[in-house]
Amino acid sequence: MSAIQTFFLQGSASSLLSSHSSVATSCRKASVKFTVSCCSEASPLTVMNGNVDKRPSERTEVRLGLPSKGRMAADSLDLLKDCQLSVKQVNPRQYVAEIPQISNLEVWFQRPKDVVRKLVSGDLDLGIVGLDTVYEYGQGDEDLIIVHDALEYGDCRLSLAIPKYGIFENVNSMKELAEMPQWTPERPLRVATGFTYLGPKFMKENGLKHVSFSTADGALEAAPAMGIADAIVDLVSSGTTLRENNLKEIEGGVIVQSQAVFVASRKSLQRKVVLDVTHEMLERLEAHLRAAGQFTVTANMRGSSMEEVAEKILNQKSLSGLQGPTISPVFCKRDGRVTIDYFAIVICVPKDTLYESVQQLRKIGGSGVLISSLTYIFDEEPPRWRQLLSTLGH
Repeated sequence: MSAIQTFFLQGSASSLLSSHSSVATSCRKASVKFTVSCCSEASPLTVMNGNVDKRPSERTEVRLGLPSKGRMAADSLDLLKDCQLSVKQVNPRQYVAEIPQISNLEVWFQRPKDVVRKLVSGDLDLGIVGLDTVYEYGQGDEDLIIVHDALEYGDCRLSLAIPKYGIFENVNSMKELAEMPQWTPERPLRVATGFTYLGPKFMKENGLKHVSFSTADGALEAAPAMGIADAIVDLVSSGTTLRENNLKEIEGGVIVQSQAVFVASRKSLQRKVVLDVTHEMLERLEAHLRAAGQFTVTANMRGSSMEEVAEKILNQKSLSGLQGPTISPVFCKRDGRVTIDYFAIVICVPKDTLYESVQQLRKIGGSGVLISSLTYIFDEEPPRWRQLLSTLGH
């Protein structure tokens, strides 16, 4: 494990980090001084590809920031592809690409934390990153607007974990942790984390006054066993790694429930071209994600009229569809005459209740049941779009 950077949270201390400054703090009983640094304020002019870039307000193109590596990067590209917004990258070593379906849209591949920082500085207009990254590196900046808060991948939680053994064996909640008499100015609770903004903020909000934080490269789960820390604050998916290292989460210890989100710069959204691109992307994302959770069910049902068939269907909770069933007559020829013995019904059902829905359909006379996937479900206007316009005061 590399050198550890340490800083202290004491009672009423003000915010420890700012996105435009660095903080240097000395340990009370140590002779070494450590520094935690963040990005500096962006210049109005930025050099990109060897050219001096224009101010954000002067740009005609729209810039979308995507994660450059890892699972989040791959899943983001897959989602955009499913929305018919495939990213075209001529050279995989280049950090800039395009989405041909949307003119004037540039895609910039960046580290997730840099996507957030560059949204704040104005070097990017839109971005897709984890919610935890937005909170950690955005630090409550009002210029950041979450346009879509549930892209349905990258699910995890930022959580506090403590050992299952020793003095923590019977500690099962944040309240119990805060009330432990061991924590004093001379012997604070030592927490290892890479979240140097959210970690201290969370501890202060939960009444823990005597806490020291350390950041280090490598697996944080080993820190308590090595004696480097008493607890950790880290991202947790299944919790398997915590359990394998004899660590546990406690009640009230979840700091952020996170997943991928679509985020924008408020200043950038004042430009019509950015707002238009945001609208189109949001429409596509909403339509695809809504469709991804539904199946189309088609079946034939006997009945004397469409109204009779509709009543049978609407009496079943799982068969009501989005607004209701679509019903049409099925014409057949019998004894030289065209008759209507069946009606075709079409409904949308949630994927997680598909089997239950098919069973109910059979019970009321449904037959020849066909199931098909959906690509898009477009609303009259996405609720999140209306919410965005309201946020912007439009």
